[in-house]
Amino acid sequence: MNSHYLVRLGLLTLVLVFAGCSGVGTREDAAQSGAEIIEGGSGAETAGAGAGGRWSGSPLDDPANPLSSRKIYFDFDRSDIRPEYVEVLRAHAAYLAATPGATISIEGHCDERGSREYNIGLGERRANAVLRFLEAEGVNPSQLVTISYGEERPEELGHDEAAWSMNRRAVLVY
Repeated sequence: MNSHYLVRLGLLTLVLVFAGCSGVGTREDAAQSGAEIIEGGSGAETAGAGAGGRWSGSPLDDPANPLSSRKIYFDFDRSDIRPEYVEVLRAHAAYLAATPGATISIEGHCDERGSREYNIGLGERRANAVLRFLEAEGVNPSQLVTISYGEERPEELGHDEAAWSMNRRAVLVY
């Protein structure tokens, strides 16, 4: 009885695999079917991308959603959260509170100024500032982990304020 079941299951699998396969057509096939052929396209487009379609992927990857913003920048030698990042962090807090299985690592970073030891401490203070904010917004502490990289992982290479300002950050990694 088990062997008949396995044979039927195998046949059903083969039928489904071959039924789901579609052939690769040529330009002539497309022209005969009346399909529009677009010359010089710039690549793949999603259905509805040009017609005001809604995002159907993860909210973390939707460029219109504040959850896609995962970098919080800081002022020089500071670890307090700037007002422009409050709403981004609130969106992440709401997502984490609604998704108990989700976890994040909060990475603290610094620019190259200061000693290695000082920058590790400052990166830790920045990561902990984000952690405290998220906990205050109702996120379960078991969903949060912090790590400080200090100046070791710069976002921008350079020795000027433009580069330094990009390196003073906390990054949320899901």
